[in-house]
Amino acid sequence: MKIISWNVNGLRSIGRNGFWKDILKQDPDILCLQETKAEAEQLPDEVRNPTGYHAYFASSKLRKGYSGVAVYTKEEPEKVEYGMGIKKFDDEGRTLVLYFKDFVLLNVYFPNGGGGPHRLEYKLEFYDVFLKFIDALQAGGKKIIFCGDINTAHEEIDLARPKENEKNTGFLPEERAWLDEVVAHGYVDTFRHFYPTKVGAYTYWDMKTAARDRNVGWRIDYFFVSADLMNKISGTKILADMYGSDHCPLELLLK
Repeated sequence: MKIISWNVNGLRSIGRNGFWKDILKQDPDILCLQETKAEAEQLPDEVRNPTGYHAYFASSKLRKGYSGVAVYTKEEPEKVEYGMGIKKFDDEGRTLVLYFKDFVLLNVYFPNGGGGPHRLEYKLEFYDVFLKFIDALQAGGKKIIFCGDINTAHEEIDLARPKENEKNTGFLPEERAWLDEVVAHGYVDTFRHFYPTKVGAYTYWDMKTAARDRNVGWRIDYFFVSADLMNKISGTKILADMYGSDHCPLELLLK
């Protein structure tokens, strides 16, 4: 099984510019998208309802063209939840939870901590609520895969310029400490599992400074899985040659 995760920074533009066909050529069994910035009814039919896939969308209830996630899956899930059951977080359309026979998949567009102290506080609270949510699923006997734009680089190896960004959101000590906690709770960063020392491996680049051309990037998009699922993970990679967004897609392979 192949799962792909991608922050598309606008699903309508991906559809218009031909990148939608490119990602479908990868033939994912499950495709998880973040920052869709669209209501389902705003999408052309080939994007809203592609042949061979069941499609699910969570959009912001607060303002149009903001946030949003989508999942396309060949196998119909047993159940789908639109959020974590907490209005202040669910209203931004950031979480889809799909229950399959062998695991629960969570596709998440985690908040960015920029825009003032209140947004950093919101981000950190979202982090804490999310970890409690997946821990409860695990306590109920579920195996977990969660993916998406976490909006934080974990270690210095995960961004090109760590020293310059120590006081910037996305690399603050309190943001990074949450990822430490995720790992301590038994969730595995699959990329670092397979490539523990690989440098220059990024998933996001600032478009305004043409940072991708120089590979001055950040690894802020992840696939995490619960440790009890690692024996089913056969590989993962960053699809750095795929364009269409300021992020590139990630791939996770399951046996």
